[in-house]
Amino acid sequence: MVMTAQAADPGSAPAQTIGLESLAIYIALATGAVGAIVGIVVGFIPNLPLFGDLSFGSIAALAAGVVAAAASGVAYWRVRAMPGQEWRLALSPFVFSVNAVGVVLVHSVLAVLSVLAAFLVLGRGFIGLTVVPFWSITLMAVVLGLTAYVVYLSASRLTTLRMSSLLMGFVTIGTLTAMVTTPDPDWWKIHFSHLGTFWSLSSLTFNGTLVAGGLLVTAFAVYVANDMRPLVPAGRLERANSPKTVATLFVVMGIMLAGVGLVPVNVSLLIHNLSASGMAVMYLVLLIGGPWILRGMPRAYFLASWVFLGSLLASLVLFITGFFGLTAFEIIVFALIFGWISVFIRFLGVAGQNASATASSVVS
Repeated sequence: MVMTAQAADPGSAPAQTIGLESLAIYIALATGAVGAIVGIVVGFIPNLPLFGDLSFGSIAALAAGVVAAAASGVAYWRVRAMPGQEWRLALSPFVFSVNAVGVVLVHSVLAVLSVLAAFLVLGRGFIGLTVVPFWSITLMAVVLGLTAYVVYLSASRLTTLRMSSLLMGFVTIGTLTAMVTTPDPDWWKIHFSHLGTFWSLSSLTFNGTLVAGGLLVTAFAVYVANDMRPLVPAGRLERANSPKTVATLFVVMGIMLAGVGLVPVNVSLLIHNLSASGMAVMYLVLLIGGPWILRGMPRAYFLASWVFLGSLLASLVLFITGFFGLTAFEIIVFALIFGWISVFIRFLGVAGQNASATASSVVS
């Protein structure tokens, strides 16, 4: 007789159900109807261009940000009781609130930037075109309806792997946006943090990206800890305190990342540098302390970690010797941090699947 114990994969997403898909469609249709009403109002603004400071694109982007905030907030709260996410019901209100704020901010900012980018392309393609009421209604309904649909499903199906991808995509897009919109084209000759020193939308984007990214890293830490806990009794991790240790290091890393954005270098050089250094120290602890903290992980994972550490040290030597400047060094460090996170999460996911497969079949 064979008995099976159903063990949920660590970090598994809520079950993809017809109900979830249907609800996302209903929300998209309702939001599209609201968008049509907004489009009626916007459509009567005379000589409204597709893109610019005051344009249809900028208005649509702001509206999409509001819709994304509402859709992601509702989705992230609603799916707590769905299969694969029940563990979030045990989170304290404070931890859940911080996680939710990070998820909402990231989705909202990504929606704004995506819509702005889309209308920038349209504005370059249809130079001189002004938006008439019919197209205002149509475009606003499509933009807001599509935003609600995509964001609701994204926030409903967050896993550790998806959250890491969302984090990397968000930080990359936000930083690139700040780079191409900065008022100082020679920013790269100084240092990376120079992007956040201006009283402009560019610096707001850069600093806001770091703050929201830091909040998302703290939420990411909660997911990582949840994924790691089943690996201890399954024998995949040898140290019982590994989940708590790794989660704590990620939380500190997230706080430090947010600190870099909250305190730009021109506000307080000391606090800014301490925040940046603290984030780097947490990264080094995770790399160097990996064989002790994560004992039991596959050998290939530790080999990859040593490669990341070697790359970091080599970059430091090249920076000190003047081979490249501070900006290049900072970009390399950020790339190494997020690259390692991706590798770590993938190995963690595979270890969790193996642990679940082992626990799913019990022969009696």
